[in-house]
Amino acid sequence: MLTTIKRWLIGLLLAACAVSMAQAQGAQSPAPEHYYTQQELDQMLAPIALYPDPLLTQILMAATYPLEVVRAARWSRAHPQLQGDDAVRAVVNEDWDPSVKSLVAFPRVLAMMDERIDWTEQLGEAFLAQEPHVLETVQALRRRAYAAGNLASNSDVVVAQQANQIIIQPVSPQVVYVPYYDPWVVYGTWWWPGYPPIYWAPWPGYVRPGISVGIYWGSGIRLSAGFFFGAFDWHRHRVDVVYVNNYYYRPRVTHNVPLPWRHEVRHRRGVQYRHEELRRRYPQPVTRAAPRPATFPPAPASKESGSRKGDHTFLGRPTP
Repeated sequence: MLTTIKRWLIGLLLAACAVSMAQAQGAQSPAPEHYYTQQELDQMLAPIALYPDPLLTQILMAATYPLEVVRAARWSRAHPQLQGDDAVRAVVNEDWDPSVKSLVAFPRVLAMMDERIDWTEQLGEAFLAQEPHVLETVQALRRRAYAAGNLASNSDVVVAQQANQIIIQPVSPQVVYVPYYDPWVVYGTWWWPGYPPIYWAPWPGYVRPGISVGIYWGSGIRLSAGFFFGAFDWHRHRVDVVYVNNYYYRPRVTHNVPLPWRHEVRHRRGVQYRHEELRRRYPQPVTRAAPRPATFPPAPASKESGSRKGDHTFLGRPTP
């Protein structure tokens, strides 16, 4: 009997040691792959967080299809006379995601995304992997700009607070103004010295002084009624697709209520996801895709783009 008890105690002790060793190894093993930190999200979202809600939803969706963004930007540069509805009607038969098609209405936005395609790709992956966190970051940035006195309603946009959320909507849904602002100024003192905000130089002929402090608005882009099909559900921290059945977006399934947006893998065009978890979540068919450098041909970059302070022309931690 005593021998049996000893054996039982020894077995229990060995089992406890095994559990302890496993826990120790787990503590020492690399943490699961992390996507983007708060510093990186603040950095990448700084130049677009103050865009009108409908336009921002389309940008976030389109960023998940970087190769189509490149193609759309190339098309836009080849047709400089087109913007707004005229541009979108001209690409209605292109096999691009509707969110990408919608952005040809805004040539400067597309040019910005093409110029910094690495930023665009990371923005799209952050949105796919951390959608609630991305939306929370947008709201945090808006609250900073609002507290600094640099975000307010004017003749172009309505800025409203709803349950601690800041909503930015065009005064007229058929005339959309895209803001230009300096992230180093509009948010007040930048709070991550090691992660400077992404910055673009003012677009030529775009600054129109006198609208609001720190933010300037260009000429309005005229659109058809029901142009935007994306909408923020700030309460659920997600982007919804709103059924509008307009001339360039006709969903396969008719629905009368907003539904969560869903990523379409085929519009990745073979561009691999950077993160393993996203590759598992969105498997792609095996294709003989061109090498990555050929996938994204270099776009003409602005010498003043990137980070205004210091030699930071990339997304992430600055070099020593």
